[in-house]
Amino acid sequence: MAAKIRKNDEVQVLTGKDRGRRGSVRSVLVKKERALVTGINMVKRHRRSTNPQQPSGIIDMEAPIALSNLAVVCKSCGKAARVGFRLLEDDRKVRFCKRCDEAID
Repeated sequence: MAAKIRKNDEVQVLTGKDRGRRGSVRSVLVKKERALVTGINMVKRHRRSTNPQQPSGIIDMEAPIALSNLAVVCKSCGKAARVGFRLLEDDRKVRFCKRCDEAID
């Protein structure tokens, strides 16, 4: 099955502590059904110094967020929308916005 959310898509968070925020998808973890989104779901991690150039401390990093909590932002209408699939005349399968019926790809 084709992916509704792909790398470099603009997405909006639907639920959770970052509800309403938007970001770009850095990577999609297909088997875990999660995605890494820039600036979303930030967590603090305690890091030990592994070499003299890398200091120890508490760093902020992005944690994966469930795909069910994300919605693709349509480029034409600018709103979070559900995604559908359609076959074109040249037998290409493209995603489209169910809100404004425009192609996303």
